[in-house]
Amino acid sequence: MRILVIANGLPIFVAMNNLFDIQQFQQFDNMELIAREVVEGFITGLHRSPFHGFSVEFAEHRQYNQGESTKHIDWKLFARSDRLYVKQYEEETNLRCQLVIDTSSSMLFPYEQGKNKRFNKLAFSAYSAAALMYLMRRQRDSVGLSLFSDHIEYHSENRLSSVHAELLYGKLAGLLTKGKEDLRKTTNAVEALHQIAEQVHKRSLILIFSDMMDDSEDEELFSALQHLRYNKHEVILFHVTDHKQEKQFNFQNRPYRFVDLESGQQLKFSPHELKENYKKAVARHFEQLKVKCGQYHIDLVEADINENFSQVLHQFLRKRKKLY
Repeated sequence: MRILVIANGLPIFVAMNNLFDIQQFQQFDNMELIAREVVEGFITGLHRSPFHGFSVEFAEHRQYNQGESTKHIDWKLFARSDRLYVKQYEEETNLRCQLVIDTSSSMLFPYEQGKNKRFNKLAFSAYSAAALMYLMRRQRDSVGLSLFSDHIEYHSENRLSSVHAELLYGKLAGLLTKGKEDLRKTTNAVEALHQIAEQVHKRSLILIFSDMMDDSEDEELFSALQHLRYNKHEVILFHVTDHKQEKQFNFQNRPYRFVDLESGQQLKFSPHELKENYKKAVARHFEQLKVKCGQYHIDLVEADINENFSQVLHQFLRKRKKLY
């Protein structure tokens, strides 16, 4: 897909075929534009995927009841199916959804100072959330947003209005400008998830974007996730990682200085000295996370920032299809 963007009065064509093309848009500061192009490209791809025929027009219908107004009958659908269906409009919200994003310093990995910042986990989460919000609003689903680090930084109820959507797009765009001043910000996912479970009153779909790097005990973290399910919420946990570096530990065979973005602690060593032990420890942690999420009926999605956004959008559609 190629789209036309006007910058400084000049037309610029940008290809939107993969993840890294998204970074070309960072200079335009228009999160809704990026979200729209990601979703439109994804919808086009649905025609060539196993989702062929899956509500690609995102038009919701309900069966016509005898005696009500015929104003909103979908006559084109009647011609195809010989059945009367009524179009549902924005006020007929189908799904309540809460987007939850971890904004702690570890989400800034891979971290690089300067104008040409590397694409990090927080940026991936922000773009994914924006695309999901655009997709949900096309389906007349209401959306809310929660941002947390060591405390709840922002929380909004889920609403459907365009004014509310503009506010949320602005909040997501603000996550792309995080820099040096946002280092040393720790994570307290346990407290944040407990608060969100209580603040989202009506049964909703909770979409969490986090690298799950929390100093809390595993049982405390799993208890917070279980709290969401206890309150009747459906949950998808997008485990956001840089697979190449954080899981496979792919670094050159030379000494590195590794810096903890949250504590500032530094270690100097050659990655190949610890690579195998590191990979085993990380694999055990992720396997435990997978098992616990399975026990609590939480959908766990490994979201690799080096891949495109279809991994996120596909999973959302699968979940929504099961719920409705």
